[in-house]
Amino acid sequence: MTGKVNWRRIAEQDVVEAAVYIADENPSAAVRFMDAVDETVQAILEMPGAGRPREFDNPVLVGMRVRLVKGFENYLVFYRPTDVGIEVHRVLHGARDIDATFEDEMPH
Repeated sequence: MTGKVNWRRIAEQDVVEAAVYIADENPSAAVRFMDAVDETVQAILEMPGAGRPREFDNPVLVGMRVRLVKGFENYLVFYRPTDVGIEVHRVLHGARDIDATFEDEMPH
């Protein structure tokens, strides 16, 4: 599938914050992380159904899927397929309380 990637602003912030955190210890790893996120998102766009379904109690999040960031498997891309591509909702470290992070998600 070719299509459009719609990044939610908070997902973009997630990537920048993670890269800054990684750069504190290893600047070149931060660059690799950002590239890996881009590659992962492009792979998702090609096969949106390949990610694992992720259910949340919040009905606003129906249809959410998750995929590991290639090479940075502690990071997860949360997305939903759309009619024209995918929408990236968040990019989070797996050690975070994912359910609590999404608890207050509201339609945008």
